[in-house]
Amino acid sequence: MPPVSGDKGMNTNNPNRFRLLEGRVLRGFLGLFFATTALGQAPSPSPTPAPIPGATVGTPAPVSTPGGSAPVPVPSPAPLGTNTPPPALGSVKPVVPTGGPYSDMVEKLLISRKEYQRNLETLRIYCLQTNQTEKAKWAEDELIQYHRIAKQPFIFDLDVPPVSLGTQAIQNSPEANEIYRRALTYKDRGWGTDYIDNQRRAEILLQQVLTSHPTSNRISDTAYQLGELYESKAYKQHNRAALYYDRSVQWNPQQAEARMRAAKLYEQYNIDRPRAAVLFKEVTTHDTDQRRVEEARHHLEMLAKNR
Repeated sequence: MPPVSGDKGMNTNNPNRFRLLEGRVLRGFLGLFFATTALGQAPSPSPTPAPIPGATVGTPAPVSTPGGSAPVPVPSPAPLGTNTPPPALGSVKPVVPTGGPYSDMVEKLLISRKEYQRNLETLRIYCLQTNQTEKAKWAEDELIQYHRIAKQPFIFDLDVPPVSLGTQAIQNSPEANEIYRRALTYKDRGWGTDYIDNQRRAEILLQQVLTSHPTSNRISDTAYQLGELYESKAYKQHNRAALYYDRSVQWNPQQAEARMRAAKLYEQYNIDRPRAAVLFKEVTTHDTDQRRVEEARHHLEMLAKNR
């Protein structure tokens, strides 16, 4: 696929940058979405608030609390003023900057997003541990609204896993299977705000399969489900959806429906018509569903006419 505007020269087969960035961003979401009651989750039976992943990263600095109680650990902030995002949670390697003004702006945006989220998480924990429940609720509400925003990737190389990941995906991982199963209990469920929240939960879990279990044989199915999510009304990110459908096929050529859906999105939204033609041609030669074969032939004829 030709590079996206402002994305020239990107290496879309770099697995390290994808894993590091996704791990850093997504793990912070998990604590909020599955530890708070405001999104429909059961409250913790313990009076001690559940820690939020991402809010305890770094070297703790003691903060005095009212009444001389034990100091509350507060994470040291990630370095600011640089063009390189901070290391992924649990990783010792920083994300490699891509270079160029567009890439610099995107990476600064990613830093700002993470710092905003981390500061709110830290404030929420501090308020809970110092019995400032109303202010903790303010921080929680703001965090929830932040997570409800569908965030654009801007540089797909930082979002979509590389083709090479499929060569390692041979393990039957019970943990990955369970995360995948949980994701499907949220996907396409609910109405209104509940629907949006459930799609965010499903996205977090599906992305966790790719970042935490890249050798699982579930990654092709996971990419297909993410394609459906990003194509849905909760996201309407058709370019992103097409790339995940395509990756599903590249990881497992038996994903016939994913091949067709990727091709149709590439064509319909003028994302990559040459790639659409390749995929439609594969449908006519590989697919056993006669309906899809005939539909693919029709699309190939239309593409040929519109050259």
